[in-house]
Amino acid sequence: MSVDLVEVVRSGFRECVHRGSAVILRADGEPLVELGAVHGPIFPRSTNKPMQALTLLRNGFEPIDDAELAIATASHFGEPDHVALVRRLLDRFGFTEDELECPPDLPFEEQARARVLAGSDRAGAARRIFMNCSGKHAAMLATCKINDWPTRGYLDIGHPLQQAVLSTIADVTGEPETDLGIDGCGLPIVPVSLVNLARAYATLATAEPDSPERRVADAIRAHPRVISGTDGPDLRVMAATPGLVCKIGADGVHAGALPDGSAFAYKIDDGADRARVPLTLAILQRMGIEWTGAHAELAAPPVLGGDARVGLVRAVPGVL
Repeated sequence: MSVDLVEVVRSGFRECVHRGSAVILRADGEPLVELGAVHGPIFPRSTNKPMQALTLLRNGFEPIDDAELAIATASHFGEPDHVALVRRLLDRFGFTEDELECPPDLPFEEQARARVLAGSDRAGAARRIFMNCSGKHAAMLATCKINDWPTRGYLDIGHPLQQAVLSTIADVTGEPETDLGIDGCGLPIVPVSLVNLARAYATLATAEPDSPERRVADAIRAHPRVISGTDGPDLRVMAATPGLVCKIGADGVHAGALPDGSAFAYKIDDGADRARVPLTLAILQRMGIEWTGAHAELAAPPVLGGDARVGLVRAVPGVL
């Protein structure tokens, strides 16, 4: 059963509340906080991406640099540097963007989308390379080529690549096998409980240096803008919190871990984006990070009435 996690306060009154479930794990892996349904499976959405990227490394994918590994883990905003990284990866293995099996889309970031809609790039058309998962799909194509697996139909659950992904996620999360879903980019999505999702991030964050797990975590830490984009939640939170590795997922999911292995995962029931950062900051404070002015600013974003600040969004006081 979910609980009240984030509230919107306007002109002194609670305007609405966002409910959900959240877990915080101590460095020893034991729960520090459990709120709501943290042991039942959810669809982690893009918080699965680091585990998908780990699968690629375990199966021979070797990125040129950390930025290329980061774009393989990204929910990028379709900005020019993101697109350039995806294109470089495709070119390196001899693929065209039409061989990506993610759906066409427009860039998420406002200025990049405006440039496309203005017709400066293929007359305003949505393209597969702009889709936020295109880096992951490009790296999946590369891994298929490395292993002589079919490069068409790599979305299918019976494809060797997706079977490898299932094996990796089971290994890292310890989650029992259950029914799969289909994610927004067309790939199979593996249900995972919040507590096991948090443990998976702890595994990545504390793995031995240069291990595949640690390489994924370090690439995310080194390139938070690549895995997100201008003013993205992960970029802002990791910039304020050195050593944190975290990743958002659609529909209000977020997970992350600190270098000592303490970790968190949550799901906002209504998927509200405005609830993410305040809740993440409250969780990090509960985890004992050194609080700074940057954290305080992120913890209570304003609610505006005209040009005036008339309220704020914050974690429900005392919930954690």
